[in-house]
Amino acid sequence: MPRLKSQLGSFIFLTTTLLSLSRAQLSAQELTTKAPPQATAEDLPEAPPQYPVARIVPAKDEASDIKILADTQTTVAGHFTLDGSVVITYGDRTVEADHVEYDRESGDLVATGHLVATGGTNQERIEASHGTMNLKTQTGRFYDVKGSVGIKKKNSRLVYTNGNPFLFNGRLVVKTGPQAYDVYDGSVTSCALPHPDWILSAGHFNIDGERARASNSIFHLVNVPVLYLPYVTHAVDTEDRQSGFLIPVISQSSSKGLIIGEQVYLAINRSTDLTVGAEYFSLRGYSQMATFRFRGRNDDFVRAHYSGLLDRLQGSANQGGEDFLLSGRHDFTPHTRVATDVEYLSSFTYRAAFSESFNQAVSSDILSDVYVTHDHDGYVATGLVDRYQGLKRIASVAADGSIIVGQQVRIFHVPSLDLSSVDHALGRSGFVWNFDVDASGLKRVQPNFQTAGVVERFDLHPELAYPLNAGGWHLRPSIGARETYYNRSRSSNIIPNPTESTAGINRSDVEIQVDARAPVIERTFDSGFIRRVLGSDVKHTVEPSVTYRYVTGINNFANILRFDDRDLASNTNELEYGVTQRLFLRPRARKAPCTTDAEQIENPLLSSVDSMIDTPTDSVAPQPGCGTREWITWRLTQKYFFNPTFGGAVQNGRRNLFDSTLDFSGIAFLTEPREISPLISRLRMRASEKVDFEWDVDYDTGAKKFTSSNVFVDVHEGVTFAGLSYARLNAPGRSYSEGIASAVSDFSQMRVLLGFGAPTRAGLSVAGNAGLDLNVGSVQYAALQTSYNWDCCGFSVEYRKYELGSVRNENVYRFNITLANIGTAGNLKRAERLF
Repeated sequence: MPRLKSQLGSFIFLTTTLLSLSRAQLSAQELTTKAPPQATAEDLPEAPPQYPVARIVPAKDEASDIKILADTQTTVAGHFTLDGSVVITYGDRTVEADHVEYDRESGDLVATGHLVATGGTNQERIEASHGTMNLKTQTGRFYDVKGSVGIKKKNSRLVYTNGNPFLFNGRLVVKTGPQAYDVYDGSVTSCALPHPDWILSAGHFNIDGERARASNSIFHLVNVPVLYLPYVTHAVDTEDRQSGFLIPVISQSSSKGLIIGEQVYLAINRSTDLTVGAEYFSLRGYSQMATFRFRGRNDDFVRAHYSGLLDRLQGSANQGGEDFLLSGRHDFTPHTRVATDVEYLSSFTYRAAFSESFNQAVSSDILSDVYVTHDHDGYVATGLVDRYQGLKRIASVAADGSIIVGQQVRIFHVPSLDLSSVDHALGRSGFVWNFDVDASGLKRVQPNFQTAGVVERFDLHPELAYPLNAGGWHLRPSIGARETYYNRSRSSNIIPNPTESTAGINRSDVEIQVDARAPVIERTFDSGFIRRVLGSDVKHTVEPSVTYRYVTGINNFANILRFDDRDLASNTNELEYGVTQRLFLRPRARKAPCTTDAEQIENPLLSSVDSMIDTPTDSVAPQPGCGTREWITWRLTQKYFFNPTFGGAVQNGRRNLFDSTLDFSGIAFLTEPREISPLISRLRMRASEKVDFEWDVDYDTGAKKFTSSNVFVDVHEGVTFAGLSYARLNAPGRSYSEGIASAVSDFSQMRVLLGFGAPTRAGLSVAGNAGLDLNVGSVQYAALQTSYNWDCCGFSVEYRKYELGSVRNENVYRFNITLANIGTAGNLKRAERLF
């Protein structure tokens, strides 16, 4: 389970409060802070005398496992007097000082001059002017202390042993146990020193190895006291996750009003946690949310999230609802697992009006499934239960003759059992065989149609093939058969409203398919002109392919109930032909190692020093981008239909979806019999390591128009990035009823993204994005974020706009203040960042 790096409790300025602080992240240098309240402690002695540096003479306490090193030593009746570079090691702890007096019998130790005590489970480190200790009880008193947890010395430098170190200082530190301390007149922080962005000061801190506690403390931000805290805790244990109140949410929305919220985090155990909270919208009502997380062995996990709104508005203005998501996985063996991904949504309007993600807000599909699968020796058995819920612009005719749109479709598999295989050799004959068997219980519900009960379906699909390879040619002829039985059928009068028949129906077909791949044609261009222009040699390859497919025997397509793609099988006699061209750039031989322009944008103050390694300047090891890379890929393909009616399955005036066309293009193009499909073009270009381009086009040669055109561009240079996408659709829509022509799905949309910076980058970062509906000239959504990060704190603000017709027209202002390894105050969530 990922550790929760920040918990900060709700607070009211200058009133009773609980602050939950998580682990820290810093270097071990001096803390600079305003003086905390003075605690009662004994006066500090005078500074110890300085001792000269001398040759180290090893010595050892023979009576125990304590090892002693010192420049000089004197031993009288078990009492050691040690001077000059003294190092005493006991267990996993070490004491260093200029002068030490140690009594072997009692375990008492008095150290003066540059006292450093290190070690322990949490890599504790105490630097003091002088102090007393007992090595047997591991107790002591230290004066003028700078201490840390989670930092150790390595190769003459201090490094973090984990991502959450904790630093403190104090006039007096009393060690009451192996991992327990009392810090008087001190402060704690998790920032880079000597000038931390924030500190917490108090007259007395109690540290018990798991967390630090203090009463009557003061929180300083940028060396300015800003908050009085009657009680505060800060996690010290590097593996600890601390239960407590999260930082309150306070924001403003044009449609929700003033937003005030709070959440409680419960660390149930090291693998499980729970977050529960609520928000109050001054214009709408109360919103509730809860998240449960579990992480087990290997890939096992469970995650559940609930959100809901009790909308105070009445009638059609009420947009309240509930959304519940559950996902999980458990592997019984490496070959057997069960997984689930379930969602319950009570209202699509609730999602559109209150989802913080635009993509989720406009999504009209919900798929819930639970499946168990087992594979062995190329065979896969799967059991599936699923539920599909979609909001479609399917229309029905009301009693008054009006058209009802925007209704829901629900499809269930209750359950589906599937057994399939990969290709298996048929002895030594050269033939290979495979099969797919499915047994399902099915149900469909929509406004103008509903199955009376569960429809039973059994589908058997074996195939036999004989792969051939010679001279670079690849040929795979195959023959297959499909037998499908339904215990119910559909009446052929499917327009305007289909009806269900209790009569069973069989669907049988024979399938013949030949896949042919010609040898790849290639040529390398390495002329001087090419090298001067592109700086590389260019390799051009041409990969032609042809697939012939013939299916016959399906003469009852109109009588088949539709639940999934198995029900879209139809007669066809078609030829698919296409060619893929690729251009590769191959750099010429290099004398010096090539490098990429990728820039490390992570804040080094938030990274472990141990992760930094030095690379020799004379290294010639290959780097990313040094070898041959694919520059341009362009795929053109089309289908010719020798059977333009698909065995009579095509119906005029409506969209027709068959398995052979659905696998070819996601854009429906069959509204009448036709012999040739649109020309499909897929162009991808990696212009450089910093620029990617893609253009996907469907061109209808019959209608002489682009039915779809999608453009994607991504540019990144260091911490500067930009993206643009354009989507144009001009394709047949869904037909509504008899006598009404098929509507046209016609839209043009553009998405833009532009930014500079990164979430952990020190300094200023700015990013913005927008979604535009070019048909109506409106902005569907837009966001502008800016942030500024110091060493261990940052401030971010955001403006976000949603415009989703009559459902949602909202302007939202968000902010957060982040303290490294403590928490984030505000309502700008990490998942909503643009960087």
